[in-house]
Amino acid sequence: MSSPSSKAQAAREAVAGRLREIRLDAGITARELAVRCRWSESKSSRIEHAKTPPSDADIRAWCTACGVPGLADDLIASNRQADFMYVQWKRLQRTGLRQLQESGAPLYEQTQQFHVYCSNVVPGFFQTPGYATALLTSIAQFRGTPDDVSDAVQARMDRSHVIREGDHRFAVLVEESVLRYRIGSAEIMAAQLGHLLSVMALPSISLGIIPFTASRQAWPLETFTIFDRQRVHVETLSAAIKETQPSDVALHLKAFGNLKEVAAYGPEARSLIAAAIDAVG
Repeated sequence: MSSPSSKAQAAREAVAGRLREIRLDAGITARELAVRCRWSESKSSRIEHAKTPPSDADIRAWCTACGVPGLADDLIASNRQADFMYVQWKRLQRTGLRQLQESGAPLYEQTQQFHVYCSNVVPGFFQTPGYATALLTSIAQFRGTPDDVSDAVQARMDRSHVIREGDHRFAVLVEESVLRYRIGSAEIMAAQLGHLLSVMALPSISLGIIPFTASRQAWPLETFTIFDRQRVHVETLSAAIKETQPSDVALHLKAFGNLKEVAAYGPEARSLIAAAIDAVG
């Protein structure tokens, strides 16, 4: 599977290449463009080589300087899509963690079918307040964000009502390692694992655990969520990647299908969770 960040960079390079073509078609040099736009020649070069992403105003100024202002709207839309695909966490979380939790609520409300794969932590809408507090505290400390963890935890709990209310369905896959990674104290982990056993009984939930011993067709991947088979959110250490191209969605659905084939369900999954509870001590 190709890197989502490389796809975003390719999209940015496509916008930069189109801007360069527009300048060449207009028959003006980068220096002349800079004069007309009232910025430095180095800025024109950085934009053309995808070193600096252009703002909406930059694109409008560029197209106007080249005599084709009508091309600006389509280029702005393409540029925004590239930015949408790859957003650094430090940008998303610059004001704290609560706003990010709240901003995702409308999408959760609108989505009917979730496909979720988690390789590192318990899915957000299955988390207990204790587990969420321990996890979000470590994230806030690591990234140096403003401390609004208690508000962020409450927002996450509020958002989680979708597993019990409304017409939503959740197909969830979790690596067995998620059951073993210690997030918070032993008491917090035991409560979290017990909560997993209870949510498995909900009619909206299909929870599969991929055992350590499974003979895999797909290697462990980054955590991802597919919303109504139309968009994918992928989480990496540095960024949140959002993909809407049908081929990207199909690729993640294929990976989900391969992982699902080796997952344990029902009594076998409960046994894996119970064993993890025993191991917590």
